Amino acid sequence: MARVKIAIPEHFTFSTQIPVRIQDVNYGGHVGNDAILSIMHEARLQFLGNIGCTELDAYGVGMIMSDVAIVYKGEGFRGDVFLVEVTADELSPFGFDLVYRLSTEREGKKHPIAEGKTGMICFDYGQRKVTRLPEALKAKLIG
Repeated sequence: MARVKIAIPEHFTFSTQIPVRIQDVNYGGHVGNDAILSIMHEARLQFLGNIGCTELDAYGVGMIMSDVAIVYKGEGFRGDVFLVEVTADELSPFGFDLVYRLSTEREGKKHPIAEGKTGMICFDYGQRKVTRLPEALKAKLIG
């Protein structure tokens, strides 16, 4: 079976810490796949806030997630604090990718949790159509 592969950049432009909550843990006793996506969403909102925008107003446009890929690397547990690193990649005339790397530290050792990618498309919510990536947003993403 072919596996999903995500190209991980050498440098990430943003990082945040997100604690694992009890509702993130599934019946297997570890962080569920749905919770990893939710944690990536929270990190994305923080990343965007850090560059002065939101998903609904990114220098004059909104955004829609067009695709997502997640590769699980290890288990996360209640009480872990995830370091979530985020950076923009593969800018196009209409959008960009965000790449994520999640890890945690236990007993002085770094443990990889997941790698992810979300494709973000610029969207005009008023006209309900795809629109171009604004130069101001592009400048912030390539920083």
